Amino acid sequence: MTKIRIVTDSTADIPRELVDQWGIEVIPLNVVFSENETYEDGVTLSPSAFYEKLETEQAMPTTSQPTPHQFEQLYRSLHSDGAEVIYSIHLSSKLSGTFQSASIAKQSLEDELDIRVIDSKQASYAIGIIVAEMAKMANEGQPVDILDKRLEYLLQETTVYFLVDTLQYLQKNGRIGKASAILGSLLKVKPILSLSKEGEVYPFDKARGPKKAVSRIIETIKEQYGDEPIHIGASHALNEELANELIERVKQECQVESVVITSIGAVIGAHVGPGTVSISCTKATNK
Repeated sequence: MTKIRIVTDSTADIPRELVDQWGIEVIPLNVVFSENETYEDGVTLSPSAFYEKLETEQAMPTTSQPTPHQFEQLYRSLHSDGAEVIYSIHLSSKLSGTFQSASIAKQSLEDELDIRVIDSKQASYAIGIIVAEMAKMANEGQPVDILDKRLEYLLQETTVYFLVDTLQYLQKNGRIGKASAILGSLLKVKPILSLSKEGEVYPFDKARGPKKAVSRIIETIKEQYGDEPIHIGASHALNEELANELIERVKQECQVESVVITSIGAVIGAHVGPGTVSISCTKATNK
C-alpha cells in the first residue's frame, strides 16, 4: 500500500484534534508585528493571543509565507518517514506566495518523491474541509487514483461565504480583490464575501444587517447543494455565537453529514479582522 501524507499550511485553520487524528502536517505562516516581533501562526501565536494583541498594537500586522527551504525540509522529513506520495494543499495563490514556495521546493525533489502541490483557491476552513477529507481517506488506505478523483471534485464543489465587520483589514493588507467595488456603499449594509474560482475575494452579495446576511447565505447554500449530503465548517474571529447560528441554520435546511467549528488563526485574522465569520461547505460524496 502506497504511503500517502497530506500537508497544508496554517491558514487552513484546522482544529488541532483533526490535525492529530488524521496525521496532517501543517506548515506555519508568519505574523509580523514589528521588525523584532515575528510569530509562527498557530505555533508561537494562538488565535486568542493574536486577537488580544491586535487590540493593543497600533500598527497593522503583516504576514509572510514559509520559505521554499522550509517546505523542502518538511518534504524530506516525510520522505525519510516512508512517505511515497505527498499532497500539499495550500492557501489561494491570489492571497499568498505559499503555493509558490511549495512549488519551488517540489522542483528540487522531483527525482526523489511524488509531491503534488495544489492551489486550493480557498482560505481558512474552506482549505481545511478539503484537507481533512483527503487525510481521512489517506488514513483509510484509499489509493492515489481515488484520492486524485476526490480532490478534483472537492476543489470544484467547495464554497465559502464570509461576513466581516469591516473591510479595512482586507483593504490595508491589499487582499480586497474585487470587493473594493462595495467600499463606498456599506453604511448599514453587511457585505457577503466569497472567493472566486480563481481564488480572489469578491463581493457575493450584501444585506441590511447580519440576520438578513445569514438568511441570504443559507438560501444560497440550499440552492447550491439541495438535498445532497454535505460537510460544513464554520470559522470565526471572536464571533462564536454567529458561527453557531450559521451552523444550526444550515443543519435545519440541508442534509449535513459532518460539522466542524474552528477559530480563524492569526494570518487570516490579520487580513479579515475580529468579528469575521465564514461558512464552508462541500459535497460529502462524488456525483
